[in-house]
Amino acid sequence: MSGQVMPCGPQEIASLFLFEKLTPEQLGQLCREGRVERFEPGPVYTEGDPATCFFVMIEGTVVLSRRVGGDDVEVSRTSQRGVYAGAMQAYLGDRVPQTYTNSMRVTEPTRFFVLPAESFACVMQEWFPMAAHLLEGLFFGAKDSQRVIGQRERLLALGSLSAGLTHELNNPAAAAVRATASLRERVGKMRHKLAVIARGPYSREALAELIEIQERTAERVAKAPVLSPLEASDREDQLTDWLDDHGIQEGWRIAPVFVQAGLDTDWLEQIAATVAEDILPGAIGWLNYTVETELLMDEINDSTARISHLVDAAKQYSQLDRAPYRVVDVHELLDSTLLMLSGKIGPRVRVVKDYDRSVPDVPAYPAELNQVWTNLIDNAVSAIRSGGGDGDGTLTVRTAREGDRLLVEFRDTGPGVPADIRSRIFDPFFTTKPIGEGTGLGLDISWRIVVNKHHGSLQVESEPGDTRFQVLLPLTAEESATTTTEEPV
Repeated sequence: MSGQVMPCGPQEIASLFLFEKLTPEQLGQLCREGRVERFEPGPVYTEGDPATCFFVMIEGTVVLSRRVGGDDVEVSRTSQRGVYAGAMQAYLGDRVPQTYTNSMRVTEPTRFFVLPAESFACVMQEWFPMAAHLLEGLFFGAKDSQRVIGQRERLLALGSLSAGLTHELNNPAAAAVRATASLRERVGKMRHKLAVIARGPYSREALAELIEIQERTAERVAKAPVLSPLEASDREDQLTDWLDDHGIQEGWRIAPVFVQAGLDTDWLEQIAATVAEDILPGAIGWLNYTVETELLMDEINDSTARISHLVDAAKQYSQLDRAPYRVVDVHELLDSTLLMLSGKIGPRVRVVKDYDRSVPDVPAYPAELNQVWTNLIDNAVSAIRSGGGDGDGTLTVRTAREGDRLLVEFRDTGPGVPADIRSRIFDPFFTTKPIGEGTGLGLDISWRIVVNKHHGSLQVESEPGDTRFQVLLPLTAEESATTTTEEPV
């Protein structure tokens, strides 16, 4: 939007605090290269457009805003003479994108001194070379520091996740090792029992019956029902009595194995009716080893499947084999993050998944969203544990559609965020965690990823026992495909 061009008076320009130390010659040059413009209420420039001018307000009221999701959020409103905005990084040239980093509008007729970006860059470099170098160093130094700090925060999160993943992998791996050793022992005993049966006075038909019973027993193991502790105890007593009544030694040891496999007295009666009485003890022993080997193989299968699941979750979390920007199912990202953090969450924090599976996939940078989920879940768990008592509580992860955006909400039952610090929690280095437990960067980085990179929003609602961090992400690529690298000035 262009305004009404008006005469530029060096004396009036000199009354602005930016220019009060300039010489008459410098003020004259500014008036020759710049201009005074009067704008009626409305927009002056828009965030993201090419930054062509540097504005200094002479009189009026100006409002600066940033785009967050589909909304313009007001960040500043002032009537102070001499405030400035616009092409403030023109002196850096093409080393940074020369676009407006915010939007500016006026709420009443307002006059500006307007200097073209090229002239502003020349003034900075020729009149204030030392200041330009210092500002340049501060600008790029801040960006480098921000990048290093972000990497440090990611490394801290990775270390925590690695410890949790190692713990989670250790349990099924140890179970598989134990089951493999036991399986080797049982298979050896089964070979021995087979040799004993082969040397015994068994007919071909009797051996065929034993093999058939073995096959049917193995099938039964695969379909074993899950019993309550009371039901399992009652069935063990019944099986122990049956085995004792039929002269089977160590029935008390065999009965729990048979119960786990889903066998009952009716099944044993079928076996007793199928084989001769003198064969029954050997058949029961043979079936005991069969059942044990089947159960051990199931345990190994479950353990290795668990390991595979954890490895898949780690790949999903890290997105190592995926494109950095793509359309994703946010529930897959949430599930992989929760699984990776399960060791840190612990058994005392109840996790509730309140997912709306009907919400569509979203265009996103999934690896970076996983970092956001990690920070928010970690904060929620820490809040629950800081609430006193036994550290018990509930973490609820909810998804829903809100208009043209996807809501991901993390709700915890911790003590809440005090009202006096609520406005500071997204500030860099601000933390309420004990020394050594927090960097104060998690929420700052999360805010940058959600707002700057995805054009979404991150907000908090809190009261004692109910704190909700809410992430809103655009459902369409139009809002999120452009990465914003510059920060508000």
